Amino acid sequence: MSGVPLYAIPGATARAPEPVPEVPATAARTVGDVLAQSQVESVLDELDRELVGLQPVKQRIRDIAALLVIDKLRLNLGLQAQSPSLHMCFTGNPGTGKTTVALRMAEILHRLGYVRKGHLVAVTRDDLVGQYIGHTAPKTREVLKKAMGGVLFIDEAYYLYRPENERDYGQEAIEILLQVMENQRDDLVVILAGYADRMDTFFQSNPGLRSRIAHHLEFPDYSVDELAQIAQRMLAQQHYTLGEGTEAVLRQYLERRLTQPHFANARSLRNALDRARLRQATRLYAERERAFSAEELCTLTPPDLLASRVFQPQNTN
Repeated sequence: MSGVPLYAIPGATARAPEPVPEVPATAARTVGDVLAQSQVESVLDELDRELVGLQPVKQRIRDIAALLVIDKLRLNLGLQAQSPSLHMCFTGNPGTGKTTVALRMAEILHRLGYVRKGHLVAVTRDDLVGQYIGHTAPKTREVLKKAMGGVLFIDEAYYLYRPENERDYGQEAIEILLQVMENQRDDLVVILAGYADRMDTFFQSNPGLRSRIAHHLEFPDYSVDELAQIAQRMLAQQHYTLGEGTEAVLRQYLERRLTQPHFANARSLRNALDRARLRQATRLYAERERAFSAEELCTLTPPDLLASRVFQPQNTN
């Protein structure tokens, strides 16, 4: 897309690449220099610790970080003046860590100098699209203004486009977004996220968006083993533990729940653990005259999970 942008973002103008200045004597000349100055490896290590599994995603993030490190070295040697395109698409089911990875990506970009602030602005269609004529443009511009210097994360981005509704204003938001993604790509990184099949349809209807996305990351569903590890981490954060035989029941729960509809990976797992804690509280509450030990207050038992409707026959909730 060329020419004057249809919509101007306050405080932002399209800029041509500036001439490469002379390289300072202190400029990084090795990969080790860049890593030492940016401390970006600590962010990558933190991402490894935060998320269970997702090895293909973690490797892709490391590959992108490697690209940016080498790009910094090229720039220091006067070999490149324009930053690489960094807009991304995250596809996968809910609860697979897309928002967490986006947060870490924003931090990586900031540490390596590709965004000024390193903050993440997460939005959905409702934050961008208005309900009447003249409402969408200011809403979208305001979101973009907040995101400038960082990363804009648009969850379920395909809802921006609703071809079945002739009076829908989502296309207006997309046109503004396209202009900014092209003209302000040195000051804003956009990450579109959602289900893989719906994102494919969305890109087919909006080829301008597809052409601006440089990196596509697919987030796989978690396995039972991975979900069990995530459950242990979630419980530990709340100072809870699984009592004798409870881990086996949890695995049975997960195996059954994975076959049922509307399972949202770690998100559904968190809800299941919250309900187990609720049942534990109800169980303990009934013994009003009893003095409980700290261990009893922190332990979930098999009945706390077995009471779930998942274990009832012919039930999908």
